[in-house]
Amino acid sequence: MQSLEERIITNISKRGRGTVISPLDFAGYGDSKAVQKAFERLTAKNRLIRVARGIYCYPKIDKDLGLGVLYPTFEEIAAAIAQRDKAKIVPTGVYALNKLGLSTQLPMNVVYLTDGSPRKVKLNGERGILFRHTAKKNLAFQNDFVMLLTFALREIGENNLTNEQLTRVRKLIKDVPFDTIKRDFALIPAWIRKIILTSYE
Repeated sequence: MQSLEERIITNISKRGRGTVISPLDFAGYGDSKAVQKAFERLTAKNRLIRVARGIYCYPKIDKDLGLGVLYPTFEEIAAAIAQRDKAKIVPTGVYALNKLGLSTQLPMNVVYLTDGSPRKVKLNGERGILFRHTAKKNLAFQNDFVMLLTFALREIGENNLTNEQLTRVRKLIKDVPFDTIKRDFALIPAWIRKIILTSYE
C-alpha cells in the first residue's frame, strides 16, 4: 500500500512537469497536517520545490542546456493561487502592459487585481506577486483579453497613449473576433470602446 507521500507524488506526476499545486488540492487525501508534512518531505527530497507559502511545483528539469530546475512563471503561480482561493484575477499595472507588448519593463512585484483576499506572495529574492482586491463587478468580463486590455490601457491613460502603442493595440484587437469583444462593452470605458471600434474599420 502506497504511503500518503507516494500517493500525492503519483497524482502530481500524472499532471506533468511544471504543475503548480497546493496542499489544499489534496484535502481529500487525509488530515491537513499530514498532507502538509508529506509536501514538506517531498520538498526535502527535491521531488517538489516550494515557490511560495502554500504553493509548490513539480519542476521541469532542463537537461539539454544544463539549466537544472526551471521555476514556474509568475503567471503560473498566480493562476494556482487563484484556483486555490477560487478567485478571479487579472494582471494590472506595468505587468499588464508587458504582457501585451506595450512596455518592455518588468516590475519587481507583479500586480494582479482579484475579487479574492488582498495579499503579497513573496517569491525568490525580493520579487513577489501582489494581489489587490477589487469588486467582483470589475472582473465580470467574459473575454480575458478584453479585460487585460482594459486594465492595461487604464494604466497608460487616455491622453498618454503613444502612436506606437496605439498601433500595437489595434493589431492585437484585430486578431480577436468582434462578437466576443462587444459582449463586454458595458464594462469598458468609452474612450477604450472607441479605440476598439476604430480598429475594425
